[in-house]
Amino acid sequence: MDEEYDVIVLGTGLTECILSGIMSVNGKKVLHMDRNPYYGGESSSITPLEELYKRFGLNDSPPEAMGRGRDWNVDLIPKFLMANGQLVKMLLYTEVTRYLDFKVVEGSFVYKGGKIYKVPSTETEALASNLMGMFEKRRFRKFLVFVANFDENDPKTFEGVDPTTTSMRDVYKKFDLGQDVIDFTGHALALYRTDDYMDQPCLESINRIKLYSESLARYGKSPYLYPLYGLGELPQGFARLSAIYGGTYMLNKPVDEIVMENGRVVGVKSEGEVARCKQLICDPSYVADRVRKAGQVIRVICILSHPIKNTNDANSCQIIIPQNQVNRTSDIYVCMISYAHNVAAQGKYIAIVSTTVETSEPEAEIEPALELLEPIDQKFVAISDLYEPSDDGSESQIFASSTYDATTHFETTCNDIKDIYKRMTGTDFDFENMKRKQNDVFGEDEQ
Repeated sequence: MDEEYDVIVLGTGLTECILSGIMSVNGKKVLHMDRNPYYGGESSSITPLEELYKRFGLNDSPPEAMGRGRDWNVDLIPKFLMANGQLVKMLLYTEVTRYLDFKVVEGSFVYKGGKIYKVPSTETEALASNLMGMFEKRRFRKFLVFVANFDENDPKTFEGVDPTTTSMRDVYKKFDLGQDVIDFTGHALALYRTDDYMDQPCLESINRIKLYSESLARYGKSPYLYPLYGLGELPQGFARLSAIYGGTYMLNKPVDEIVMENGRVVGVKSEGEVARCKQLICDPSYVADRVRKAGQVIRVICILSHPIKNTNDANSCQIIIPQNQVNRTSDIYVCMISYAHNVAAQGKYIAIVSTTVETSEPEAEIEPALELLEPIDQKFVAISDLYEPSDDGSESQIFASSTYDATTHFETTCNDIKDIYKRMTGTDFDFENMKRKQNDVFGEDEQ
């Protein structure tokens, strides 16, 4: 371990593993350590089921009805991948797809007035949906056509909207969309967690709705993908990538001290030895003095013996409860997966509810979501603090990631990865560049 590295990475969460993979592909010498004996940090999948019971301090062991403990892989942080989103691009471009199998999530639903409805995202579905009256459907259809044709480089497609100054609120007004339609457009299509976006320039919202539609177009059932055997497979895939390019991995390795000289990181001390480095990437748990608390997330893992009502017996789905529907500031999300993804025993389903904490009684906040899931066989409640770095790392060369938020997809995580990459290298993360480097190593034919 007494060696000199370009980059040392602490923690094997998804953000850290992707960055370590990218840095290795870029020719950097990387040492990757984790104090835990397993991969994934906060974003690991827990197996067997007995381990999950232990982790949440339940004294009983799982009842016989839960099946074999080894058949379970339960994500601590539930997220899906947008089929056309940034993480899928990173997976494809880095060839990590060769280690993983994905399934399409069967449906996306939105909550309105106590019931759940399928999210309409194509013209045909919009016209058949019970979410809107007939005239509203026509207006919504016009809006979807406008978004699909919108091209920020072609003013002819703007129809009087200026992407950099017109607010999304004004775009909704232009198409005369009612509050319920605005709710599901902003929260179930553009996937915003709050309504702050309404007064921002509309370009980002339009691009988010485009991403949803394009992701949906790839597979038809929903825009989301999920890996067989759980999300814990993702960090391990990127860790393998890093290893192919010469990265060194050490699990179960305590970090005694981050060694600084003149305000800059120069190495990491572990068990009496110092590995030297020029830059350090880590999750917030390794640098408590360099992060600030930015709120809390509550997540409740629920084990069910039945699919969720009114989802057409889907074996996987997402439900979004827009904040307006339940008098909140941020949305509540439900991610449901099942034995079909090799993460639960035969006939069992795992539904994970999550939201940003807003009151002193977080469990009461998610009640509307839990009601949709009844009866629940077993609940595991976790309330976690959200941390973000308190400085950009330019002086110390220590780059901390942000904690995984309450969203049910990886777009915010990918933004964090691109942000850290830019702060470390001074250049934007370039997907195409990754692809070229891959070709140099694997040859064009395998792509």
